[in-house]
Amino acid sequence: MSEIRRQSIISTLFVYGGLIIGFVNTYLFTRQGLFTESQYGITTIFIGVGNIMFAFANMGMMSTVYKFYPYYNDHLPKKKNDLLSWALLISIIGFLVVVIVGIFLKDLVIRKFSANAPDFVKYYFWVFPFGFSILLYSIFEVFAWNIRKSILTTFLREILFRVLITGLIFLFAFKLINSFDIFVKFYSFSYGIVALSLLIYLIYKKEFYLNFSISKVTRRLFNKMKAFATFVYFGSVVVMIAQYIEALVILSLLGTPAAGVYALGNVVAGLVQAPQRGAVAASIPVLSQAWKDKDYNKITLIYQRSGINLLIASLGVFLLVWLSYTDAVITFHLREAYLNSLWIFFYIGLAKIVDLGTGVNSTIIGTSTYWKFELLSGVILAGLAVPLNYILVKEYGIIGAGYSHLIAFTVYNTIRIIFLQRKFNMHPFSIKSLYSIILALACYAITYFLFINFHGFLGIVLKSAVFISLFTFSILYFKLSPDTIPVLSVVRKRIRRQK
Repeated sequence: MSEIRRQSIISTLFVYGGLIIGFVNTYLFTRQGLFTESQYGITTIFIGVGNIMFAFANMGMMSTVYKFYPYYNDHLPKKKNDLLSWALLISIIGFLVVVIVGIFLKDLVIRKFSANAPDFVKYYFWVFPFGFSILLYSIFEVFAWNIRKSILTTFLREILFRVLITGLIFLFAFKLINSFDIFVKFYSFSYGIVALSLLIYLIYKKEFYLNFSISKVTRRLFNKMKAFATFVYFGSVVVMIAQYIEALVILSLLGTPAAGVYALGNVVAGLVQAPQRGAVAASIPVLSQAWKDKDYNKITLIYQRSGINLLIASLGVFLLVWLSYTDAVITFHLREAYLNSLWIFFYIGLAKIVDLGTGVNSTIIGTSTYWKFELLSGVILAGLAVPLNYILVKEYGIIGAGYSHLIAFTVYNTIRIIFLQRKFNMHPFSIKSLYSIILALACYAITYFLFINFHGFLGIVLKSAVFISLFTFSILYFKLSPDTIPVLSVVRKRIRRQK
């Protein structure tokens, strides 16, 4: 647990560092005078469509690597480990199929998007290198997780990528990139630099070997791996569609300006989910090994600790942002249209709290012998998200995307909780979960009424400082997180050593 805790904390710090850089980028994209709502919408659509391409192309290889890597690691030397090589080859073949299908779908894209989103049609083929870069990076990343390099991969994904985008924005602002057309084309290759950086690191550390000789482990596990990859593949595809369908529906029905407004609320809601990324990256190899060793006590412990820790973090971040969302849009002179993203953040943020509050349930199921449940739960999620998005966006506009997101992910996580409870008698909740919610709301109410008449930059600073202080003190005083005491002990020891 100490290694998971250490990697989770450092990775989370990188995630939040990346989010700070991301907010600088978002500010530059959304402030008056530099980019239009439509242009910002195009950059966010690249991320959504690129991830959908990745989902279709990866052929279930990401999950296969983190599920079966312990078996390869235990029985083969590095140079004879062929798991990465086959995962890479199969995924590249999968992407070639995506490219072929994408070419055939061009006429359909024109019919569906040309009226409200002509810029998306214009840059349609430039999304493909972006999606391919996400695919390559994800293959290298999941391999790096298994050799305990999750901190590095988090840095590259969260920090380096956003720094590259910051650089592009400044080049555009100072007319060194003299048109948005050129900006988009550079943007499409930005993730490729991130993937290349990780590949170079793995080669430098002598962790990357291509070996297409079929090993004894591959022969022995091939049928299991094939079945696993097939089920997980379809499950991950439907989950990815459910996650990004909102942006595409908004783009088709309401156009790129509305997609840009939605994107801001969704990006800010990403703050709430940030702690989950580090926790998942750190827990995957440990859970894979624990399932292999049938160490159910360790799995239960990870499930419960991740549940309370992520619930506390998500509540704190959500309420902190909610206190000053409108003030921030006005104070930092974002375009007036972005005020409409407030309730998008609210509903998507609540969905993130539900997701984080249930711990790393997806990772636990994905690394267990019941991985087929990934497909079933994913189908249920997509079966809810796709029609709900279309119906609610058409009826209520962009806020309908927030409604559908909250409904779909609440049902999705409820099903997973029930499944793990019935199969393994595991659940992520305790009385401390309820106490955390009550304390978070109490700290919010105190802060809100104390500074109800404070606005602008001073109001943002005062509300943020008081809420963080109150909530942090409450968590520590009532010892709601089992990891706070060990972390504080480590900090105290290091301070004493320095003295």
